[in-house]
Amino acid sequence: MERRSDRELVVTRTVNGPARLVFEAWTKPELFQRWWVPKSFGVTLISYEADVRTGGTYRLLMGHPSSEQPMPFFGRYIEVTPPSRLVWTNEEGDEAGAVTTVTFEDRGSETLVIVQDLYPSKEALDEAIASGSTSGWGEQFEQLDALVVALPSGFSLPPG
Repeated sequence: MERRSDRELVVTRTVNGPARLVFEAWTKPELFQRWWVPKSFGVTLISYEADVRTGGTYRLLMGHPSSEQPMPFFGRYIEVTPPSRLVWTNEEGDEAGAVTTVTFEDRGSETLVIVQDLYPSKEALDEAIASGSTSGWGEQFEQLDALVVALPSGFSLPPG
């Protein structure tokens, strides 16, 4: 993880699997739910709905023992280019949220994944880092890698 500017945080990781499978793990709810939440955070993913297409929306509902109310996370997809790029908004806060861009560079049996979060201000990124919300990437990528490695090489979910 690297802070590249006052407003930009970038995470780079190589995942053991072809870009097609890694992209599906990010865009198919039945796969996404299996790796997205870092297990050590004590957070549960209650539900995840996504219409993964340019202009589509997503909504995650998470729970934590310290919170009586579930925490919603939602936004819209600005760009969906299978299997190489995803761009979405994070709209759950009172102000403009970060815009996340994920690129998937196919390297045969591996995929270079680059996650770029562009925050609306230096203060917003400072707050995200201070809250710990950006600290789960290492564990998330370990969980993603384990999921992708376990999928059969010819794996494909039906469209939709």
